[in-house]
Amino acid sequence: MFKSGKVSKGAIRPVKTIVFADLVESVRMMEEHEEETIRRWLHLVARIERELLPAHDGRLVKSTGDGVMLEFASARPAVQASLALQAMVREENARSVNSEPIALRVGAHTTPVVADTHDMYGKGVNLAARLMTLAGPHEIVVSPEVRDALTADLDADIEDLGECFLKHVAEPVRTYRVGAAGMQPVIQPGQIGTNELRPTIAVIPFLPRSASPEYVVLGDVLADETITALSRSSEWHVISRLSTSAFRGRDASLIDITTRLSATYVLSGAYTVLNNLVVLTAELCDTRTKNVVWSKVMRGNVAGILLGDDPLLEELVSEVGFAAMRQELQLVRSNPLPTLHSYTLLLGAIALMHRTQAADFSKAHQILEFLAERHRRSPIPAAWLAKWHVLRVAQGWVTDPAAEAGLALAKTREALDADPSCALALAIAGLVHSNLKKDPVTALQCQNEALAINPNESLAWLWKGIAHSVAGQGEMAFASSERSLKLSPLDPLKYYYDSLAASAAVSAGKFERAIELANRSLRANRTHTSSYRALAIAQVYSGHLSDAKATVASLLHYEPELTVDKFLKRYPGSAAEHAKSYASALQEAGVPNSQ
Repeated sequence: MFKSGKVSKGAIRPVKTIVFADLVESVRMMEEHEEETIRRWLHLVARIERELLPAHDGRLVKSTGDGVMLEFASARPAVQASLALQAMVREENARSVNSEPIALRVGAHTTPVVADTHDMYGKGVNLAARLMTLAGPHEIVVSPEVRDALTADLDADIEDLGECFLKHVAEPVRTYRVGAAGMQPVIQPGQIGTNELRPTIAVIPFLPRSASPEYVVLGDVLADETITALSRSSEWHVISRLSTSAFRGRDASLIDITTRLSATYVLSGAYTVLNNLVVLTAELCDTRTKNVVWSKVMRGNVAGILLGDDPLLEELVSEVGFAAMRQELQLVRSNPLPTLHSYTLLLGAIALMHRTQAADFSKAHQILEFLAERHRRSPIPAAWLAKWHVLRVAQGWVTDPAAEAGLALAKTREALDADPSCALALAIAGLVHSNLKKDPVTALQCQNEALAINPNESLAWLWKGIAHSVAGQGEMAFASSERSLKLSPLDPLKYYYDSLAASAAVSAGKFERAIELANRSLRANRTHTSSYRALAIAQVYSGHLSDAKATVASLLHYEPELTVDKFLKRYPGSAAEHAKSYASALQEAGVPNSQ
């Protein structure tokens, strides 16, 4: 890449995840305990090279007197290595009980890089270093590009820090703090409806490698269970096992599989079994680019897999789904609209409009309008456009909510004219009636119709909870929202589910649950203002007034023009008695009555 000290024009820059870590308060520690600090730092760097990097396929780019720069092929191993590094530091501190504890701060960013044998260069490398400065002791701060490659609750615990200003970076950067993941959720069984705007995934039976004859069938079991689980999601079309099993044991090329199955993604792999332990190596390939977009080595218990209670399958299905979603979003951001498949545009638009940032939100509208024009007979783009208008009102970005409600209803009519039996369109129509038209009766009729068509439409259950909440039916609101959470535990829009479920919990008087859900939502998306409102109300009702005041201070940072009067005008249940109580709670917490 370098010739005579210059970067070759047009050279392809490989995409890497760069991790910076440095020793907190290193200058002071060097002044006070120079020899000991140097000895402990060199020992830690040696462990990083000897233990951590080989385990995560990383490379030490350089080491300074108090920091390291590491390189990884992708975001997930980089984050896993960062978490392991922090654990290593805690272990070292436990061993050195008579010495001052040391702490690292870590920053990570995925970016194209220019590299030579001595260093790595580029704006993205500088950004990774700047992200590190936002981290506190023992913390890891990452960019959106890294966060988008992670599955919340499986890969890491993720907290949205909002938009942060970094030194020598002109525009604020959305940042996230990551920590070790907690318990893995369980995907509930269910049948989800279909629509035409979906990528197609083919799961090829996994091949045995030196497995004994009794375990040869395990590859089919793994593939069958993966197909079944992926088929529960409304985002993908999954080819049946009757078609994919034809490729079992064949030395078929990716082109052969793509041609015969018309798949967008192909999931394949191989496994070994030893002493009842299965080691599965799986990879997901994008057939359009012929690139592997995800791969991983996973381990499980054969007996557990056959009984359906081993986490390997859940991990596999979740990571494959998120990897495909990330790939579609990346394509949307890097290519002009007419060159992309419609399902790429749709998935990208859905992700962008739920990020609650003005530029992303506007881009989502542009994409959905384009899709509605391209697919006049499909209800899906029009339905999501209606949802876009609802979110626009919820974020307080309109001056005429009544006009916005009219636009949203027009889109739901357009969607249902195209397909009166589209469960998603009916569910979004119900959302428009509850949130914008303030008509919970019609809203519940729409949600019940949607659930009659597809009983496992998680969004219909979520929005049914909102309709019950608006109508003052707290217990039914809570039951519906909790059911939606069980149906979609690993949804890319989980923060949105948690936010609405928190409001339903408030209406049921379950304030501690509301606080838990609202805080979880805000950890995933720090800018979602409705989560702050639900949290503040729940905190006031449960006697945590000082916490409520702090919550409202954050709320007013993101929505400075909010008043109690504006809340009541916008709140779907403003005519109900409980709305006055909500307004009083917000006022007590610090929301001004009027301007």
